Amino acid sequence: MRGGMNRAGQRIAPRLLAGLVVLGGLGGVGCAGLLGGASSGAFAEPPKHGSPELHFLVARDLELGGEIEQATEAYARALAADPDSTYLLRKLAELSARQNRIEDALAYAERARELEPDDLGTRLFLGTLYRFQKDVDRAEQALRDDDGAPLSSDAALLLYGMLADSGRLEQARETAEWLRDAEPDGLRGYFALADVHERLGEPDAAEAALREGLRRNPEDLSLYGALARARRDRGDREGEIAIHREILAIHPEHHATQLALADALLDLERLDEAVEVLERVEANHPEDLRSVLRLGFLEYERRNYDQAARRFERALSVSPGQHEVTYFLGVVQRRQRRPDEALVTFARIPPGHERYVEARTQIASIHEARGDYERALAEVETARSLGASRPLDLYLASLQSKSGDFQGALGFLESLLAEAPGDPELLYNIGVIHGEAQQIDLALQYMQRVIETNPDHAGALNYVGYTWAERGTNLDRAEEYVVRALEIRPDDGYIADSLGWIYYMRARPLIESGNHVDGLAFLDRAVAELQRANELTGGDPVILEHLGDAYLLLGEPRRALQSYREAMELGPRPSEQPELPAKLERLESELGER
Repeated sequence: MRGGMNRAGQRIAPRLLAGLVVLGGLGGVGCAGLLGGASSGAFAEPPKHGSPELHFLVARDLELGGEIEQATEAYARALAADPDSTYLLRKLAELSARQNRIEDALAYAERARELEPDDLGTRLFLGTLYRFQKDVDRAEQALRDDDGAPLSSDAALLLYGMLADSGRLEQARETAEWLRDAEPDGLRGYFALADVHERLGEPDAAEAALREGLRRNPEDLSLYGALARARRDRGDREGEIAIHREILAIHPEHHATQLALADALLDLERLDEAVEVLERVEANHPEDLRSVLRLGFLEYERRNYDQAARRFERALSVSPGQHEVTYFLGVVQRRQRRPDEALVTFARIPPGHERYVEARTQIASIHEARGDYERALAEVETARSLGASRPLDLYLASLQSKSGDFQGALGFLESLLAEAPGDPELLYNIGVIHGEAQQIDLALQYMQRVIETNPDHAGALNYVGYTWAERGTNLDRAEEYVVRALEIRPDDGYIADSLGWIYYMRARPLIESGNHVDGLAFLDRAVAELQRANELTGGDPVILEHLGDAYLLLGEPRRALQSYREAMELGPRPSEQPELPAKLERLESELGER
């Protein structure tokens, strides 16, 4: 028997060989048991001479202890004493491969095949080694029988992978068909066939192969999953959605499929359907915080702030360390007009977190909205201390200007401009500060310089257009500028407000002069843009005042009153809205609402 040790009287006893697995080491009793309780490394100095059994036991002990090199040497000594042991040859082939010594592994495995040419495990291992070397021809010699057929289903699968990867697709297809026929109730042949048809550019045939597998295995989710992935990979998201719905018809609450369906719906921007799917996930898998958060972000994007806040708060109650979620909860709270709670939420984000600087900037913005520029400046300085950036520099200058330190703000920006002459963002912000100092003509000069440098600077286009509208001049050009700005930033609520205000300024003189038809046409457009602006910003006192003015001109005083009141609740900006309190008081008096 070639598998044992051939020195007379020194074979490993059958009880020790029990459990040997081809290429898999020993099963059954562990080496420690064989050595009477010895632990790994029991032989401090591996013996150079001795019986094959002793070398084997030493090698096994070293292998179990993770000392692969020393184990290989010990197995080699055992093989020297018993050179025809196919087990030792296979063991040395395995350990050599684990050490990336492929040539040595091949030599041992080829010798083992010479001794036992029909051993399937050895031939499969040889095929694997040749696959590493991308030697398809030698692998085929190892994995096919004398008639050219694969030795087994495992051999066919190995062959298929090599043939497909080497571009021999027709042979790969034939091998996949052999595997399918060998395992008609299995899955591997159908997957291989689908794969080779995809590689051949035959998507319909690939899907047919998977459908054939489903006829044999009608509820197998892996086949459905492959169908869905294939459609997704081809860019057919509608087709992918159809497959997911097939799965859910069989397994209505299958978690992974519901998530994949939601992803596909989101990719197609079918938000309502995605929310419906994720709400089912939330109901059936309340432990899935990832879906809760996705729902929260979806509700945020849809401006359903109450639902978004509820989901973020729930997620944080379970996992309070999710500071990314904390940040967005603070943003939502601001949208809900809960600034005090937002301050507390933003303050929970620790200094080391990537959202820390943004959180401090949000805190600064809340203080700025309240007119507390000293605290706002302190927050921006805190953020800048962790890493100055252009946005923070510009925000600092803006706060300096709003606090009345125009010269300090201008001096700071001019120093930055000296380092980057012609920088459009610096020119833009210098223009803004001149505007805040009521140097409007100078501000417009800077804005025109910005537009000359960058004709697509949405901020400068909007500034010039809005300023002209405020003055009631150049309204045609103002509209052109602001329409262009909206093309560049279509979801900017403040630019939408500018366009609405331009339409209002065009409507007012027409209506006042008796041209109601043309005036109302502009006024309807004004109301539509201002409503959109209010929605996009989540509520802004200046925009609400503009909306109130438009409603009043439209002859809807109660809607105007509501807008004025909302603007007052948000806290008007005195420098921009000096007349709002008087407007509100006058309208309340006229309507008897005081």
